Amino acid sequence: MNKLSGVGVALVTPFNEDLSVDFDALTKLVEFNIENGTSYLVVLGTTAEAATLNEEEKDKVVKHIVKINRDRLPLVLGIGGNNTAEVMRNIQETDTSSFAAILSVSPYYNKPTQEGIYQHYKALASTGKNIILYNVPGRTGQNIEASTTLRLATEFPNLIMIKEASSNINQYFDILRQKPEHFNLVSGDDEFALAVTLAGAYGVISVIGQAYPKEFSQMIQLGLAGKAKEAYKIHNKMVAITRLIFAEGNPAGIKAVLAEMGLIKNYLRLPLVKVSEGLQQKLKAEMLKI
Repeated sequence: MNKLSGVGVALVTPFNEDLSVDFDALTKLVEFNIENGTSYLVVLGTTAEAATLNEEEKDKVVKHIVKINRDRLPLVLGIGGNNTAEVMRNIQETDTSSFAAILSVSPYYNKPTQEGIYQHYKALASTGKNIILYNVPGRTGQNIEASTTLRLATEFPNLIMIKEASSNINQYFDILRQKPEHFNLVSGDDEFALAVTLAGAYGVISVIGQAYPKEFSQMIQLGLAGKAKEAYKIHNKMVAITRLIFAEGNPAGIKAVLAEMGLIKNYLRLPLVKVSEGLQQKLKAEMLKI
């Protein structure tokens, strides 16, 4: 799945003031990323506030992005949850013909054991679709240990990649060192993206990348080419704003930045709210340095 290398961006869902989906802004955001070097688009991930979209809205967002994209970039579709049977049903009943893979977060809240996580992804693998595992313990409450990832990767060829967002960077390196050849890893943490790419990852599924696709893509392409010194010049320029956008949660930070750029309006659905005025000013100040 080499086409899923470089910078994939986890797209936000822009809203109007009445909190309806702003499809014009979504078009603008997709075009901006296509024109500025993004490698692939991730639709309906956590950053898209998918948890607050109803099924009709999700369907419309997916169809809109597929239509606007016109096969220019590979697409990845987020379908995850903590009810294995329901996730399987969603995957089987969704038209995934326009998508290179399904990104499926590990079960959250009910905190399964490692064996439970293994059985969950084994069940998803039985759908026959290309699946990207997504490990984000800060959101799910449970880590997918490297040994579980490697077990799944070895046994199921259509489990093609993991978006790894553990705070333990050794876990990334353990997977990269021991993974089977068909299985890839991308960083799910923007700040770790370059270091992990230099260690052998296929890049990143990024949040900040959709605001700075040109810079972030250049950094990751340099990383994929092993040009660490040049790549770290861009990383060092980007690291402060990368930290700031997560200071009051995702996607509040990135939406504030995108709104400052004039790409979207700065609205979120409850329980998420806009960033504080203090953080807004810090983001503005940092944007001037890039």
